Formats: sequence, C-alpha cells, structure tokens
Amino acid sequence: MEPQTNGLATAEKYYNQYGSRAKDLKESGKKVIGYLSALGPVEILTAAGVIPLRLKGNVSEAITKGDAYMETVVCPFVRNVFDAAVKGRYDFLDGMVLPHQCDSIDRTNDVWSDVLKLPYWHFLNVPHVTDDPSIEFMKEILRVFIGTLEKFTGTTITDEAIAQAVKAHNENRRLMRELYALRTANPPLISGTEMMKVLVAAMSLPVQESSALIESVTKEVKERPSSKDMRKRIMIIGDQIDDVAVIEAIEGAGAWLVMDDLSIGSKMYWQDVDATQDPVQGIAERYLRKLKIPTTYVADGNNYEENLEARFGHMKKYIDEFKVDGVILFIYKYCDPYGFEVPAVKSFIESTGASVLYLEDEYSTSALPRAKTRIEAFLEMIA
Repeated sequence: MEPQTNGLATAEKYYNQYGSRAKDLKESGKKVIGYLSALGPVEILTAAGVIPLRLKGNVSEAITKGDAYMETVVCPFVRNVFDAAVKGRYDFLDGMVLPHQCDSIDRTNDVWSDVLKLPYWHFLNVPHVTDDPSIEFMKEILRVFIGTLEKFTGTTITDEAIAQAVKAHNENRRLMRELYALRTANPPLISGTEMMKVLVAAMSLPVQESSALIESVTKEVKERPSSKDMRKRIMIIGDQIDDVAVIEAIEGAGAWLVMDDLSIGSKMYWQDVDATQDPVQGIAERYLRKLKIPTTYVADGNNYEENLEARFGHMKKYIDEFKVDGVILFIYKYCDPYGFEVPAVKSFIESTGASVLYLEDEYSTSALPRAKTRIEAFLEMIA
C-alpha cells in the first residue's frame, strides 16, 4: 500500500489520473474487474482477490467512436464510458460486471461484451422489487456470480473471505461518513469540489488504500484554520456525477455544495452490509433493500405518502443535518428511472421548505454554460 501523507494531493492525483493505480496493480499481476454502477458488488470482487474499478467517462471529451456501436438515445453517461473503453482507456481490464438496472445498461450489455471482448464478463440479473422471494433470488444470482469469479480466478471464494471483505468495505463507508460529517460545519471544512475528487479517487482504489486516503484527507482538513466564508448551502441529487465541472459551477456561483444524494457519493457510503451468518444474505439485503436508487421499488408504507417517506425520507434527514438551503436535481437526458421520479422527489423536497432546481443535462461540459446560468439564477432566488 502506498503511504498516505497528503490526502488531498493524493486524491487530486488519482482524480486526474483515473484508473492509474488499478493499471499499476494489473502490471504487478492482479486482475482488474470493472463495474458501472452502485449495484457493483464490490465486497464479492474484493473477496475474490481482484481489484474492483468503477468506470467513468470524460465529460470534456466528445463521443467519437462509441456511437458507431451504440444508439444515441442511450444514456449519455453509458455512451461516454463505452466510448472511453472503445478508445482504449480501460484496455487493462480483465473483465466487467454489468447489472440488470435500466434499459441503457440492459439493452447494451451485448454491445459492451461483443466489442470489448474481455476475458471475463458477467451480467448480474438484479431484481427490481425487494420482497423476501426477491432477496432469495438475489442471493442465488450472487452465488452464480461467485461461481463465475472462482472459475475465472482459479480461487475459492470462502464465506470467511466474503465476511472479511464486508468488514473492510463497511469500515471504508464509516470513514467516508466521518469525512462527510465535516461538511455539516458552517462553512464546511471541505469544499464540494475537493469532496468530489476524493469520492472519485476513492472508487478507483482497492478498499484498504481507499480507506487510508479517506483517513488522510479527514486528518488534513480537520487541521485547517477556521474560515468565515458563509454561503448558501446546496445539496445535489442525481446518478453518477463524477466530475468537478458541475460542482465548480455551483461553488463558482457563490454557494457551498455541502451534501449529495449521488450514486458515487452518499448512496454508496450511508448503508453498510449487515454481518449475517451467511455473508451473501447481508450483501443481498444491502444492494436490494438499503440502496435508495430509482430502479428498485420499495413499498414500505401503507399509502402513497408513507411510500414517499420510505423512498425519499433520507433526503429530508440530509437537508436537516447539513442545513441545506437549496437542492439541485441534476438528471441526465434519457435517464428514465431518475427522470420518472422528478415530480415526486421535487414536491417531497419542497415540502421540507428547501428550494429546488431541476436540470436535465448531458454528461458533457459542452452543455454546462446553459446549466450554469440557471444555477446562478437559482442561487439569486434563494439568497
């Protein structure tokens, strides 16, 4: 493990050189498996002895090769990452795991597999409801996944190895929540831009190195001198926003981004895997019941209002805890799961008293100037 002496500088390095650590580990003999969303079962990948790498695209680079294989109505994030892969950005991958999550992933699984021709490929058939039969089904598909990894790696993945991986990833989540807590201060001890770089860097590292990075950043920002730079406090909601461009647009307009409900952010770190006798049981329950993503239907209430509270109640807690003044819903074009939820989540958040701005945009900086203008107007409105 590389020593962590300057956390923010290390985060900056791995943010700018995304995937470089995984590539180095591949050259040392490790296998690297890519995954595309919050449904990537990192505990099982870690237990298998491979390096999990969450894939990202490049919002500053035009899609020039991917569209030869993939229709343009596909989610711009999926298209951008696929374009990066076609261009060779992830040529060090040994394989990928894609989940049954949305049409843009489900309908392009064969395209990814046929074009990239990686040694290992697995489609994880995740259900979309969370009742007990679905948990049992989820456990079975995870066991199938474990079996394919064992065959590929030549390593038996024991329950003990899975339990140890669960413990390591739960510790990683705990450390990240501690870092998030430093954003409750006014002003926050770490900016939204810095936090985004930490989140992106952390998802590119093996879990132990990721934890060391987070600890180092936390120690560093705690030692900063106090500031009096008071600004409006914003929360952002969306899927895989993994570039500082949007965050810089918000903070450059004179606000602090103090919290998120993103699939590389709080969604990944707020819910642990329960320690269960069968560790696969705890993993199945976390990914199916605890992750608050729009492709999983959780009906925990007796009526519509109670179901809204079950689905979005955590957002209300974030707004209170992080003293949020305004919320930005940043939804990618053609992302139907998130798009369908906009009316419900918007009205739910407004019921808390927080102002809401809904933006539908691309996974590209080319469209950002228009969004930036609306962000500036929104901040003036809540000033």
